[in-house]
Amino acid sequence: MYTFRDYYNNEVKLSFQTEPFSKQPKHVWIICRYQEHWLLTLHKERGLEFPGGKVEPGETAKEAAIREVHEETGGIIDDIIYIGQYHVSGKGGDVIKNVYFAKIKQLENQKTYYETNGPVLLKDLPKNIQKNKEYSFIMKDDVLAHCMKQIQTII
Repeated sequence: MYTFRDYYNNEVKLSFQTEPFSKQPKHVWIICRYQEHWLLTLHKERGLEFPGGKVEPGETAKEAAIREVHEETGGIIDDIIYIGQYHVSGKGGDVIKNVYFAKIKQLENQKTYYETNGPVLLKDLPKNIQKNKEYSFIMKDDVLAHCMKQIQTII
């Protein structure tokens, strides 16, 4: 388990065990690959980030992950793997998110990408992502760094 502070100085606990904080998390975040590129989305307010969002009533976290990727990028998932779960103790309450790694088989054009401007493909993520104003705060803490190390053992 890793414990650290996020972009807003909230305590974050990250584990690569199976759902250590909740069997029914309310949020998901999906690190995506498509044709040798990272698939992100451009959130209209926060900037570049991997897709993610809330688990809707009646769906599992995995189902929410598949839906969120499609809604925000038009991505159709070929394979999705649970990576880990993190718990943020924030000023507005606690947030628990499952993190997944998804391989995308195709991108479909969407009429709407909801709260995002759609897909963004990057060959590489920048090394100084924490200082890059184009990226969302979600990309700027140790969750991404630790998860990328986990993913490297898979791909």
